Amino acid sequence: MPNVHLTDQMHRYAQGQVDAGAYANLSEVVRAGLRLLMERDGARQFYALKGELEAAVREAEAGGFEEFDPVAYEPGVESR
Repeated sequence: MPNVHLTDQMHRYAQGQVDAGAYANLSEVVRAGLRLLMERDGARQFYALKGELEAAVREAEAGGFEEFDPVAYEPGVESR
């Protein structure tokens, strides 16, 4: 397992969390921080996708679309 080097301020904060009983040890504090980063990154991806979908809906509602022809995408069918 890799060593993690914290600044003095980070170490004091993390140790304070352990001393207060919020976490059993420093590893739990680090894991909690990583979980938060992972959740935040997931939320960032979600909101980026949501923004793209909202823009696509606005474009489609404004008439910026073409009708989908599923037959044109069937294997062996020449495009019209």
